[in-house]
Amino acid sequence: MITLKGTNLYLRALEPEDLEFVHSIENDEAIWNVSNTQTPYSKFLIRQYLENAHQDIYEAKQLRLAICKNNSEEAIGLIDLFDFDPRNKRAGIGIVIQNLTERGHGYGAESLELLINYSFNQLNLHQLYANIGVENQTSIKLFTTFGFQKCGVKKDWNLIENTYQDEALFQLINPFI
Repeated sequence: MITLKGTNLYLRALEPEDLEFVHSIENDEAIWNVSNTQTPYSKFLIRQYLENAHQDIYEAKQLRLAICKNNSEEAIGLIDLFDFDPRNKRAGIGIVIQNLTERGHGYGAESLELLINYSFNQLNLHQLYANIGVENQTSIKLFTTFGFQKCGVKKDWNLIENTYQDEALFQLINPFI
């Protein structure tokens, strides 16, 4: 089981007990715009996903970890590596802290730092990338704090509430390679 420990939180592999939490995040329409979700997920599908969560990143091409405060087993968010491409040594990265009351306390920054370090030091990735809506200034600030640079804009990329919005592509090249 993967566990990455920080000062105030840790990242851990998903467990079957996370069913309700993952179900609530995947079905929270308020965050569908940032996760590119368009339809609700059933508990059956999420249970199947959790049953296969034991696959390593080389098999699944994805790594999803629960974000937990150090004093709790309960998840407050999720952080993902997706589109894992071992040949080109790159992956996409995404993060969500579920409750508004947990945002703004540095959990996203600490989680992102842990996963960046894991990606570069353990997986030996050359680069990470993030797709962020241009109006999502909170995420842009978070990712640029860690050195992600905007390298392009996809015009009219996402249809949100009947309006097309641009999405920016941010990259972080591993400074140690």
